[in-house]
Amino acid sequence: MTRTTRTTEPHETVERALELSRADGCVVIADEESSANLRWAGNALTTNGETRGRTLTVIATVDGREGTASGVVSRAAVTADDLEPLVRAAEAAARESGPAQDARPLVEGVPHSADFAEPPAETSSDVFAAFAPVLGESFARARAGGRQLYGFANHTLTSTYLGTSTGLRLRHDQPTGTLELNAKSPDRTKSAWAGRSTRDFTDVDPAELDAELAQRLAWAERTVELPAGRYETLLPPSAVADMLVYMFWSASGRDAHEGRTVFSKPGGGTRVGEKLAGLPLTLRSDPAEPGLESAPFVIAHTSTDDWSVFDNGMPVRPTDWVREGTLQHLLTSRFTGDLTGLPVTPEADNLVLDGGGTKSLDEMVAGLGHDGPGLLLTCLWYIREVDPATLLLTGLTRDGVYLVEKGEVTGAVNNFRFNESPVDLLGRAAEAGATERTLPREWGDWFTRAAMPPVRIPDFNMSSVSQGV
Repeated sequence: MTRTTRTTEPHETVERALELSRADGCVVIADEESSANLRWAGNALTTNGETRGRTLTVIATVDGREGTASGVVSRAAVTADDLEPLVRAAEAAARESGPAQDARPLVEGVPHSADFAEPPAETSSDVFAAFAPVLGESFARARAGGRQLYGFANHTLTSTYLGTSTGLRLRHDQPTGTLELNAKSPDRTKSAWAGRSTRDFTDVDPAELDAELAQRLAWAERTVELPAGRYETLLPPSAVADMLVYMFWSASGRDAHEGRTVFSKPGGGTRVGEKLAGLPLTLRSDPAEPGLESAPFVIAHTSTDDWSVFDNGMPVRPTDWVREGTLQHLLTSRFTGDLTGLPVTPEADNLVLDGGGTKSLDEMVAGLGHDGPGLLLTCLWYIREVDPATLLLTGLTRDGVYLVEKGEVTGAVNNFRFNESPVDLLGRAAEAGATERTLPREWGDWFTRAAMPPVRIPDFNMSSVSQGV
């Protein structure tokens, strides 16, 4: 393909698409993505690679006698010749659809991004320059220690350019890095996992994670079979994140207003203003959160119940979803805010839980299992919703459940299936430790920017025994 300004510079593509538009309103989103990855198995690097991709989304709005309709078309690898057909396809989709219930005037008045006309940011294998040698040293230590390391490191950098017919010209660069490390015994009967999220791989240490996993495999030298039941359980930050990310995704203002979720008030309305937790727990999002920075404006490629293409470019502000244990906000667009009477609070791409605690995970282990057996989890997986009215979730423990007796880890126990609601967990939490950045194990492919404390639950429901490792 001949490289021209129009196809290689995203801001030029956005401008050209807006020029071509004949609709009453138009939003154009250009996403330029680059990624680099490493994969390893059995203490040896197996693959590495780099990828590049681009996607262009055109949203056309057409005013009619009965209201405004919208049409959305997204395509990858759009060239100069593809651009006008793409714009026309979005306009045709708008004309063929009925009035959009979420229709609102397109956002205007947001200051331009100073770097809108700059080339997209890119990542490469250079992001692993300091990380890879330390990973190699970890392979050697693991081999000498009789354990095998498996895992994956990925770094993605997405530059998003957003332009509208109302004059918005916004740009956001989003780095996303994940590290997952799994240690196994040679006979594969013992397994332990650790994961981290990062912006640039300068703040993750595979040697530190390997040492953590070596300790967990050592704990598993003694195994104990436990029956299903309710146990005093310490959830590490990753497991807390998996539960609360799902709660966050389920916090639809519209669904709650219509009586369909755990956040619906019996008799009508929502539970906003209701106390959910006895501990002073605050669940919040902030696009400027250090180390977890995310887009400070709405980037909506499609509309959902609480996410609207008409809101593209609207500022995303710091929001306390739960403050000091009390529910403060639910997810709303301008449309669902008007519909429910709730403040407009669009979803942000990070989530932080803070309970004011200062204890580390190890310090919280020391306080566990003094009135009977306690359990220390590693992570959760295969999480599925059972009942939206209570947000009851089911899933499995994975890669190590450890027995804690009188403040000491004394062995590993079998895995379990659990049945719990994250909303109920907030209400029953007995202690929260120090908040730290973490990687959700189950939802790490979709949500990586989280910071959570370890949380102690006095009666976590292990509903049945699982045979998984």
